[in-house]
Amino acid sequence: MKILFLGSSHFSKVVLQTMLENKLQVAAVVTAPDKEVGRGHKMQANEVKTFALANNIRVFCSSSVKKDFEKIKEMDFDLSVVASFGQILPQEFLDYKLCLNVHPSALPKYRGASPIQNAILNGEKQTAVTIMKVGLKVDSGDIALQQNVEILQDEMYSALEEKLARKGGEMIAQAISLLKQNKLKFTSQNEQEATYVTKFAKEDGLMDFSKPREKIFNQVRALSENLGTYFFLKGQKIKVFAVKTADEKFEINQIANDKNHFLIGCKDGSIEILSCLSPSGKKLNGKDFLNGFKPQGEFVNEFCRS
Repeated sequence: MKILFLGSSHFSKVVLQTMLENKLQVAAVVTAPDKEVGRGHKMQANEVKTFALANNIRVFCSSSVKKDFEKIKEMDFDLSVVASFGQILPQEFLDYKLCLNVHPSALPKYRGASPIQNAILNGEKQTAVTIMKVGLKVDSGDIALQQNVEILQDEMYSALEEKLARKGGEMIAQAISLLKQNKLKFTSQNEQEATYVTKFAKEDGLMDFSKPREKIFNQVRALSENLGTYFFLKGQKIKVFAVKTADEKFEINQIANDKNHFLIGCKDGSIEILSCLSPSGKKLNGKDFLNGFKPQGEFVNEFCRS
């Protein structure tokens, strides 16, 4: 079966790659147009386009499937597969041929733009990959396949995203095999159990040390790699890459008088900063940051203190 693939993110690229590894026939790819990047405003293609062209797959860039529908109809395909495309597809496209979606959550839980981050933020022990028929309402379509995926205790967003995307590509291969045999069945979602998640803003990366340590740990796991997590010290923004929880207790927002461990007090213990960005722009481990800036005993996020 000839597949039209729609996707525009790293997640999409890994799904597409896995589909090819499973010998699926991808006839063409629809993805977002190139974007300006950097100070020089140089146009750059996304990962999906770059990967597709490297594998001799036809690429069509579109900012609106609705506007480009007649051109897309001219492509030779039997069904479409969507993975993190970033557009609401029009009804005329959905009515044209079967359209399957790869969604990284246990639908109807975590419908929307940030299911992976929210699963980590909420301390979930497992999530899932769902293959469903695309509907007009976001992530509301009938479910064909769903498989649970374990979330490891210290797993970061990028590692979980990769794992879920690979699972998604494998499940699409399974779904198409069932479709060929006339055995692919769909089950409607329970709307009463639906939850929705939206995109994060940069402000969501601010580390609030008045929260429990596990919440802060999960925040860094979920957001540090894609959005950025940070706190303020002496009015300067300190970007954080990795942390772990610690048992030592002292005042919320206070940096411990410990030359070997960069500890900051939180609601129920402390957080150790393992890796962060210095104000000069250099990535440092926690101990080197302490030795260079000597902030022991001081407070972070001074604006949060009463």
